[in-house]
Amino acid sequence: MAWDIQALFRRHADGIRRSLMRRGLPRETAADITQDTFLRVLAALPADGTENHNPKAYLYQVSRNLGLNHLRRERLAGLVDLPDAVVAEVSDPAPSPETIACDRAQLARVATALDALPERTRRAFELHRIGGLTIAEVAREIGLSTTRTWALVHEAYRHLVLATGGL
Repeated sequence: MAWDIQALFRRHADGIRRSLMRRGLPRETAADITQDTFLRVLAALPADGTENHNPKAYLYQVSRNLGLNHLRRERLAGLVDLPDAVVAEVSDPAPSPETIACDRAQLARVATALDALPERTRRAFELHRIGGLTIAEVAREIGLSTTRTWALVHEAYRHLVLATGGL
């Protein structure tokens, strides 16, 4: 027996959706489950020679099962719905030990890379990036033009990216 899914969809999708809505599902959910029904059947068509000689009944049974599963999940979700205050107390905002170890290793690579820079380049970078000064303020501080200062800061960035594997 060959199943023409397109023809079955055109013929039965509205009825399946209405059936799901009669079971108490909202229109959007019923439409989603109707599509899921056809996807499920399409993904695993009944084998030829099985007891499924009535595609319509098979489709309605699949949609009924998917609808029941959806309702069960909603009921369970309602049982475990926690207020935001409780979630905030339970969840730990602190980074994991692995994250801490990786961040420390990355910080050590950055410090090593900064130490490898020429003094003037490192100072320009630190004043701009860590000190929060503008390029013009850094230029005045170290006695260079803004163009040359920008080139130094850019060179420091490039060096750090290459030395640390992309920050």
